[in-house]
Amino acid sequence: MATVTKKDLVDRIADKLHLKQNTVREVVQEFLAEIVHDLDQGHRLEFRDFGIFEVRSRAARLAWNPRTLTRVPVPDKRKVRFRAGRLLKVRLAKPAPTVDGRSVPAQPVPATKSATTNSAPSQT
Repeated sequence: MATVTKKDLVDRIADKLHLKQNTVREVVQEFLAEIVHDLDQGHRLEFRDFGIFEVRSRAARLAWNPRTLTRVPVPDKRKVRFRAGRLLKVRLAKPAPTVDGRSVPAQPVPATKSATTNSAPSQT
């Protein structure tokens, strides 16, 4: 699976729309800045058929440190939650294409037994 960067998106959009890369880069950057600003203000962003971005608050709590078994305070925090929209769900439900052009089901590959167990004999 390849990583797509902002530069990759800018290049593709500029090529498709026959615009200068600098113009597209400014638009993309401003779009992302507005998303961050609205999420910081606590607003919910809904892009029809693509998905919904919303901020969820998590209350402060006490957790266990597994190494020392002591209680550790965890401060409250805000997290962004994304829920996929209808078209994105439909698109992701289709099989993913492979490098050679054939399609394979988008499902996890089960681990082999040798990968989950220790292959070295135990010494007792």
